[in-house]
Amino acid sequence: MPAPMKTVKTAVAVLSCSLSLSLSVTAPAAFAAPKPSPSASVTPPANMSTVGGERLGQPGTQVSLAAGVPVLPKDLSARSWIVADAESGEVLAAHNAHWRLAPASTLKMLFADTLLPKFPSTTEHKVVPSDLAGIGAGSSMVGIKEDETYTVHDLWLGVFLRSGNDAVHVLSAMNGGVEETVEEMNEHAEELQALDTHAVSPDGYDAPGQVSSAYDLTLIARSGLQKKDFREYCSTLTAKFPGETKKNKKGKKVRTSFEIQNTNRLLTGDYDISQYQGIAGVKNGNTTNAGATFTGVAERDGRVLLVTVMNPQKSDHNEVYRETARLFDWGFKAAGKVEPVGELVPPKSAETGGDGGQPSAQPGANASGEAGGAGNASGQPVASAPAASGSSGVGMALAITGGLLALLAAGVFLVNRRWPLPDLVRRRNRP
Repeated sequence: MPAPMKTVKTAVAVLSCSLSLSLSVTAPAAFAAPKPSPSASVTPPANMSTVGGERLGQPGTQVSLAAGVPVLPKDLSARSWIVADAESGEVLAAHNAHWRLAPASTLKMLFADTLLPKFPSTTEHKVVPSDLAGIGAGSSMVGIKEDETYTVHDLWLGVFLRSGNDAVHVLSAMNGGVEETVEEMNEHAEELQALDTHAVSPDGYDAPGQVSSAYDLTLIARSGLQKKDFREYCSTLTAKFPGETKKNKKGKKVRTSFEIQNTNRLLTGDYDISQYQGIAGVKNGNTTNAGATFTGVAERDGRVLLVTVMNPQKSDHNEVYRETARLFDWGFKAAGKVEPVGELVPPKSAETGGDGGQPSAQPGANASGEAGGAGNASGQPVASAPAASGSSGVGMALAITGGLLALLAAGVFLVNRRWPLPDLVRRRNRP
């Protein structure tokens, strides 16, 4: 268990309404990225996208060190990484930010950001064999069974906690199929200006031409975190998942459940790594082509940072989380002192005043516009957040007040002035 830690502030300090207009008005034009290739090069290309700023298109580490700015952590082995302020969008430092690499299951963030608004959490679906067709060999699975009925809430828990490709395929089937879902994901990526990203499979399973970048994954995570249900699912520690219907000793059909745990080790901890102070999500991944990938969000002392790390070259256990933690530590020390090297650009619709297909939700509402936390099939909250003692529970971040919602005003992409730090994280980090 982690050592006692300082209480995380409940809300982020008020975001100045004088955020730089460059966040939307002067967002750089996209660089014509090369056509996706089956495998990534050994070294980053000399010419990469300049979305977010010229420096982000340059290979190597980009940081503006000056007096009072801490040096970057040593021993970073990731092929690509980025540290950004989740609210202002300022990129504090980056390394090969636009290098197009295999994303693994971090691509599920784009899948979720695209599909979450489509189905109420209480919607039920009976799984048929065709729903589970085409799942790649060796895929991570949550344990969905044919001829069993699941709620959409169950399926999203399977996606976020266990990175279940079976849950992804069922949701894709509900959405008209894998092909249509992938098409919508790519359209949404373009709307977000995540132009390094090309989805081929909805679950992130290795596929020729499937690529993203540290910059894009951070952009996608920032968009997903605008949605209350996205925040709740990605911050959930453990949950009960429906099992298979079987006959008991009396011959009566019963359906039990089993516990699933989030595989994000900065959120849950592991035998060789502690829970990270203030962590609140987002998504991890690991495949043969991608190696380990991770995008995380954390708050400390009223500041919220996003960090993405792709493919550490060190083979140490949990290395992707170790490097992420070191970059978080640096970012919290450097924020407010270091000159940004770029920015996270707004969606295209933010520049034109459109809604880009995003749900128009009120603060505290989920993607469907309904207030309150995630529910079970009856619409009731599943469980309260776990306490600092480490007791189990679904921990659906029910105490979130206000959302990180996009405010499209005067052509400027702003975010709500309260960061949605889940209550479970606040409780866990109290001494």
